[in-house]
Amino acid sequence: MTQHRSDYGSEKDTEVDDLEWEDHVMATVAGEVRRRRKELGWSAQDLADRCEGIGYPIPRNVIANMESGRRASLPLVEVMVLAKALRMSPISLIYPVGYVDEVRQLPYQDPQPAFDALQWFTGSSAADDATDYMLDHFLAHDLEVRSALAAVESEDYERWKVKTAPNRVQREAAERALARYADQATNAKHELRSHRDAIREAGGTPPHLPSQLDDVDPPDIDTTEENDL
Repeated sequence: MTQHRSDYGSEKDTEVDDLEWEDHVMATVAGEVRRRRKELGWSAQDLADRCEGIGYPIPRNVIANMESGRRASLPLVEVMVLAKALRMSPISLIYPVGYVDEVRQLPYQDPQPAFDALQWFTGSSAADDATDYMLDHFLAHDLEVRSALAAVESEDYERWKVKTAPNRVQREAAERALARYADQATNAKHELRSHRDAIREAGGTPPHLPSQLDDVDPPDIDTTEENDL
């Protein structure tokens, strides 16, 4: 990993031995906890108090030992709680984009930009050997929901313009726009339906749909249980 900030250790670039990769990941998290805590103007006790308020106490001495590198392990649950307490995302503790230039996402790998590693970790950029297709369907599903909602909202607006057009020219222009957005909404709903079907076929439960897209699922699909999840 390449580092340039004092919160992460040496001011100089630091190459960590492969055998120390796990410790290096922990040091990165600890460095970002320390940097963010200082940015907020908090003491270690302030941070400990906020962790306790969340419902998962992390004592001040544990935080101090983590930041100083004296701690032997850092459980994932603590990363989650610390991120919440520090008002940030857990992934930003693991890959502090903008504060750490390069990381090695796994042992024996060459350093790569921190943002690339972050995308790999979150599934935004799948690994070459990735086979977690359920995640792919959920990511695509989210994009299609946004596309469908935008088209439906535009369709409703153009429908209103058709009804309220003060003259023939404006009404005809609104009708043409209405037809375009109607086609876009139809196509987006079709793609959305295909991803929902694929999720079900793989044994998963599709996400809840907003009310504007209630007509995406066929009438014979019981979504009551899905919407309760």
